Amino acid sequence: MPRFITEIKRTHSCGQLTQDDVGKEVVLFGWVANRRDHGGAVFVDLRDRDGLTQVVFEQDVRPEVHETAEKLRLEYCIGVRGKVVSRGGNVNPKLKTGQIEIHAGDLEIFNRSEPTPFPVDDQIDTAEEKRLQYRFLDLRRAPLQRTLMTRARVNHLTRNYFTGQGFLELETPFMVKYTPGGARNFLVPSRLNAGKFYALAESPQLFKQLYMIAGFDRYFQIVRCFRDEDLRLDRQPEFTQIDVEMSFVSQDDVFEVMEGLVRTLWKEVLGVDLPRPFPRMPYDESMARYGNDKPDLRFGMPHVVLTELVRRHQGGGVPLLLDAVNAKGIVKAMRVPASANLSRTEIDKLEEYVKGMGAKGLARAKVNEGGEWTQSPFAKTITPALRQAVNEACGAQAGDLLLFQFGKESTVHTVMANLRVHLAKRMGLIPEYGSGGQWQFLWVVDPPLFELDEESGKWAAAHHAFTRPRDQDVQYLETDPGRVYCWRYDLVLNGFEIGGGSIRLHDPAVQARVFQAMGIGEEEAESKFGFLLDALKMGAPPHGGIAIGMDRLVMLLTGAESLRDVVAWPKTQKGTDLMTGAPGDVDAKQLRELYVKSTHEK
Repeated sequence: MPRFITEIKRTHSCGQLTQDDVGKEVVLFGWVANRRDHGGAVFVDLRDRDGLTQVVFEQDVRPEVHETAEKLRLEYCIGVRGKVVSRGGNVNPKLKTGQIEIHAGDLEIFNRSEPTPFPVDDQIDTAEEKRLQYRFLDLRRAPLQRTLMTRARVNHLTRNYFTGQGFLELETPFMVKYTPGGARNFLVPSRLNAGKFYALAESPQLFKQLYMIAGFDRYFQIVRCFRDEDLRLDRQPEFTQIDVEMSFVSQDDVFEVMEGLVRTLWKEVLGVDLPRPFPRMPYDESMARYGNDKPDLRFGMPHVVLTELVRRHQGGGVPLLLDAVNAKGIVKAMRVPASANLSRTEIDKLEEYVKGMGAKGLARAKVNEGGEWTQSPFAKTITPALRQAVNEACGAQAGDLLLFQFGKESTVHTVMANLRVHLAKRMGLIPEYGSGGQWQFLWVVDPPLFELDEESGKWAAAHHAFTRPRDQDVQYLETDPGRVYCWRYDLVLNGFEIGGGSIRLHDPAVQARVFQAMGIGEEEAESKFGFLLDALKMGAPPHGGIAIGMDRLVMLLTGAESLRDVVAWPKTQKGTDLMTGAPGDVDAKQLRELYVKSTHEK
């Protein structure tokens, strides 16, 4: 064992020493972040997770130590012992330790480093693929270390908060029975049960409900979950949730507890006092005004639904609008203020942008001083009455630009929602990523319980089949499932859904009616959910809960560009680990033991 480990112990971190420590003898361990040889003295910036400290090895103090120091190279792992000395007028204001330096009298090289494939610096332009291949080096960089230390602090604060609120931290299994609904599961073949498969849990949903039925009253868990989905910047195949469930609660009770957690995190991590309560918005309003159920409220430019206006005016001289309404589609407009100062070329580029999302085009109109429209395909045929009504509905002023979408409801919502955010970034209303110092929280509430599957024509649960319908809507379960709204809620921050949950269905009779509305009979329900249905018949309490995405929460707290920046060992967008080579091949013997045969042709 090295002498610096067995006999000489570390006294401080590399970001800890200040002017108050001048004169002390200290021992530091870390990596060589920078090295400068000035002839009679070697200067080294020593780095650990806490920061940097400048260390000086002088030839006339300890020649043998200076000789060893001359051999140091970047990323050598070393230990040093020396005296803290003031830097006088040579203070480095960029460092926490910039007022001092260490004049070293002892040095040990724990391990040498080969030249690294990229510099271990705060700012680098190395391709992400290369950094993921050498993730252990990428994680030495201060920005990533700060992010993961923030994540560790969020974990600690979360546990303390829930424990203080009377919650129990309880675990749930990872390998479970496959149940339909939600995301695609990863499947795990069972060696001991030929031909059978486990599913990796996409969430602890059923088990946390069983905890409530078992009488544990208040549960939380910081839990790993797994989903075999197509990936993107804010999605990973394995992710972490702050998972919560409570008995004998209403929606308001859940909101109070979770707002308390979020407020604690923002105060302790960022020093920001968040106002409470968080605002609430019905799902239908969110879709109408913003085109999705996770609106970014840091800026304006809401959508205006013009469907009924067009119907009342019988199309107002614009057959395309009337055709969309008659086909049970919708018409939407968005006012872009004159201050955006969009050129004709930029507006044309917006049309290409929306076509990339499946839109046929982008109708527009520039409003002049008299309220008339120019630069518009509708200008020549639209009736003055409809034009005036649209201007008034949108609050249009001279110089403003009106952008229109019409047709299939889901497409119009998606296109207009993305266009709104795209324009906000173009106009500088929000940054490309990060909060910009704004924290706009919102509860989106009262969504529909069901959504219609267009292919099968059947109603499916919009979230999951165990969400409680609103009492006044239960009467429509058999006759008009589309009118049934429920006690489900999403917590939104700056256009990201960071959490979602619901009040659960604890009444077996209503649960059976929900299954019937989805076309699930008793036999199928028993086969898929039998253990939970049995439990609900055994004195299940009213209960509800929520899950907050830890990865996304930390991404927003730290202003990271993507989810991969807040996950220590992330996968690529193809679900691969470039460092370890996962997923990898297995040999035929392993497959035989699992009763599995691959049909993939190499």
